[in-house]
Amino acid sequence: MAVAPDQTPDQTPTPSELPRLWLLSDARNDAALERSLAALPFGSGFVFRHYHLAAAERRTRFAALAALARARSHRVVLSGDPALAKQWGADGAYGPPARIAGAGILAIATAHDEAEIAAAASAGASAIMLSPVFATRSHPGGEALGAARFRALAGLAPLPVIALGGMDAARARELGWPRWAAIDGLTTG
Repeated sequence: MAVAPDQTPDQTPTPSELPRLWLLSDARNDAALERSLAALPFGSGFVFRHYHLAAAERRTRFAALAALARARSHRVVLSGDPALAKQWGADGAYGPPARIAGAGILAIATAHDEAEIAAAASAGASAIMLSPVFATRSHPGGEALGAARFRALAGLAPLPVIALGGMDAARARELGWPRWAAIDGLTTG
C-alpha cells in the first residue's frame, strides 16, 4: 500500500493529499486501462470498479492494475466495502455512503443530491464523488446536474468534492473545479 511517510495505512489523506485527478474503471475502458494509468500524472487516483467480472477474475484484474497504478504513485481505491478493500490491499473504498461508513481508510462516497452529501459526511467519508455533472454515457438520458447546480451542491459539502459525469480536460476547465474524475474522458488509446 502506498502510504506517505507521516501516515499509517489506516489514516486517510488530508484534503491537500487527496489526488485532483481520478480515473474510474469500467467494462468499456478496460482494454485501455494500462495506457490510461501510464498517461495520468504521477499521484493521481484510480477507482477500480469492474462490476462486469466474476469475483476471482475481478480480483486478478485488480491486482494487475493496482501494481501499474502504484508504480506511478497513484492512489488505488476499490469499489466495494472497506473490509474487502483492506483485504485486497487497496488504499481506500468507493461507494454509496452506507457502504463506506466507518471505513477506517480513504473512503470516497458517491452522491447525487443534498441528502447523499449529508449522508456521506455522516458516514465519515474522506471525499465525495458528485455526479453526474454533465450528460454521460454511463447513464444515457439521465438528468445531469449542470455546472451551476453542481457548484451549489458542492458548496454544501463539508469535505472535498470530486466532479464526475461527462468530464474531460476541457469540461474540467469549463467547470473550474479543482478535482475531477472520468471514465471515457481519461481513457487513452
